[in-house]
Amino acid sequence: MYKPELFNTLKTYNGKQFLQDAIAGIIVGIVALPLSIAFAIASGCSPETGLYTAIIAGFCIAAFGGTRCQIGGPTGAFTVIIYAIVNNPQLGLGGLATATVLAGILLILLGVFKLGGLVKFIPYTIVVGFTAGIAVTIATGQIGDFLGLTPSFPLTVLGHEYAKMPGTFAGKILVYASSITSINWYSFGMALFSLVLIFLWPKVTKKIPGSLVVIILATVIHLIISKTLGWHTDIIKDRYTIPSGLPKPALPDFRISTIINVFPTAVSIAVLAAIESLLSAVVADGMIGTKHNSNHELIGQGIANIFSPLFGGLPATGAIARTATNINNGGRTPVAGIIHAIVLLLIMMLFGKYVEYIPMASLAAVLMSVAWNMAGIPSIRALLKGQKSDITVLLVTFLITVFVDLTYAIGIGLIFAAFFFIKKMIDLSEVQSGQRTIVTGITGDGHEEKLDVPEGVMVYEIDGPLFFGTVRKFEIATEQAGLSYKVLVLRMRNTLYLDAGGIRALEQCKAVCDKKGIAIVLSGIHTQPYMLCEKTGMADKIGRENIFDNITEAMKRAEELSKK
Repeated sequence: MYKPELFNTLKTYNGKQFLQDAIAGIIVGIVALPLSIAFAIASGCSPETGLYTAIIAGFCIAAFGGTRCQIGGPTGAFTVIIYAIVNNPQLGLGGLATATVLAGILLILLGVFKLGGLVKFIPYTIVVGFTAGIAVTIATGQIGDFLGLTPSFPLTVLGHEYAKMPGTFAGKILVYASSITSINWYSFGMALFSLVLIFLWPKVTKKIPGSLVVIILATVIHLIISKTLGWHTDIIKDRYTIPSGLPKPALPDFRISTIINVFPTAVSIAVLAAIESLLSAVVADGMIGTKHNSNHELIGQGIANIFSPLFGGLPATGAIARTATNINNGGRTPVAGIIHAIVLLLIMMLFGKYVEYIPMASLAAVLMSVAWNMAGIPSIRALLKGQKSDITVLLVTFLITVFVDLTYAIGIGLIFAAFFFIKKMIDLSEVQSGQRTIVTGITGDGHEEKLDVPEGVMVYEIDGPLFFGTVRKFEIATEQAGLSYKVLVLRMRNTLYLDAGGIRALEQCKAVCDKKGIAIVLSGIHTQPYMLCEKTGMADKIGRENIFDNITEAMKRAEELSKK
């Protein structure tokens, strides 16, 4: 039965928790202001559409979702899709609204039919690949404002004529290169100063986000410099007007021809919203020790994406950074997310005219920093140390996201991942048929042995390959590894195959166990999993002294650790 998490938390709600939620909601609402505007502009839309999204969708995600602390709104993941559709003369904002509503319906259906777990079947390599691709696309789109370039359209470059800024990666680079002589050094200096300050600000304090400080400081500095020295850089007011309230709701175009045209885009929006929102929910669970309901969360996301376009908003999902900000400032219930939406509405109504003075160069710097954080450089480095199949899926997904389309990137990435997985399973089957695999922990007559598990030790057996489709087993193991255990023995005698998703699952399990003071011991590890652990450095993280090829030695080590 569907029941939003808000109703569950209100049972034990009190004044003290409301005060904490109110403080967190106010802070995260202020933080969301520049990000909502920046993501809207990066998507090729007016800044108020980002605010509408954060207000309407942010309220719906908090009120109807299945996560306690989720903060929803526009995110960088959608900018590529939105930019492509709003710049399509046959679709535009009307087509985007239709696609977003359809995506909302798809999300609700996923939740109603309890298919939230299907998102876990998308390989980790694909998620990293398209996220990095989106990061490159976001950064590329900001080069013009970062340098203060003013291309003169129509523009002909290498035989290609552009009437406006193209939506493709290659087209943008060509236009920027041809107009590099129009650089505004004042804009570039402001953008560079803003970017440096964003990265250095956490050394001062992490309580107040650097993006907010940069937006306020850049706006004040520009107002002073423009009046005293007469230097100019584009501000929001030069291109857009911020309204002082929400627009009247309007239904999108639901003609059959429009639905057919935008349906592939709607699927992409739904998939991205599901992936990012559930990833954010997992992060939130890890920070406060709760457990979200993925199916209820998808229903909440669906409701948000139906209502957002009715009020002129964009696609929305759970935002990991804003959710973490909410938690770090005391938010523990959906009330904080609702307050965050109300705060944004009040800011737009009371201070919208001041928002128009924000320099575009400083917004470009904010988006550049977002792109850098999205790129996931540490994750990419770790994957590049792994097996060739994972690297291939990563690169294919990344390149198709940048140069072709995100929809194709996810689909082709899944095909490659499935192909490599099937091939690896066939290869392993051939090896097994050629030679007998000796597995300790089983008696000579093939019967299961009875293990004498020492006190303070939990044994969890992984039955089958640990890859992107079986990561959930590790989540269950992590949940069971409570404070009453000192050692978690992962028995891997039936795990013949491990991939990047499995390594990621091991890392997550290790991180959670480290926080609880629980040691991990691996037992019965086979050649392929061990070699991948070696290549990725996982063997050193767990400790080579805690990895054994048989259960007997593993249990001895576990007993030693449990007595420490």
